Amino acid sequence: MSIELLPEFILKNYETHEWKHACAILKEDFPSEWDDIISVLTNFRLNKSWIVKPGGRKSKVSSYIDEFLYERGWIEKEFATQVVVDDKTMDTPTHKVDCFKNRIALEIEWNNKDPFYDRDLNNFRLLFDLRAISVGIIITRCDELQELFNDIGRGQSYGASTTHMSKLLPRVEGGSGAGCPIVVFGISKSLYVEDM
Repeated sequence: MSIELLPEFILKNYETHEWKHACAILKEDFPSEWDDIISVLTNFRLNKSWIVKPGGRKSKVSSYIDEFLYERGWIEKEFATQVVVDDKTMDTPTHKVDCFKNRIALEIEWNNKDPFYDRDLNNFRLLFDLRAISVGIIITRCDELQELFNDIGRGQSYGASTTHMSKLLPRVEGGSGAGCPIVVFGISKSLYVEDM
């Protein structure tokens, strides 16, 4: 598996899975985007202050990753797609991708309802089939973080029906991303920092 191309720090601190040689494609065909992904994952720390403070529209985890990548030329992107049958054109809009650059789509699923994975994977499938993306990436959280959330009194905010790795893997392994090469990163407890 080309997952071994990832630096040791990432393999040690993230639960990582890939399908269809996503890491090899990223590293060889998209070296700039590969470097951005490696940088954001290497620099990321899960601050206690981000967990204990109630979230607003977007979590501090998502904001950190978004802002890090936006500074490097990534954008939030919605694709305008259409289906044409004879003389009839039908708009088929996609969901926005959190971070997009040069045919690489990245979604951050920190604490959403788990059907968001279905939306993301379907989007990856469609955009890959339309040749708009080459690789899909999802950053989420490891199951082991639930114990940490419980210990600091925030367990109820991160329930069993929210986005975490054991909700994602059966969907990808069941083929929800179809032909799209996918790599997923689960934020682990080793990245946790007591910053307060």
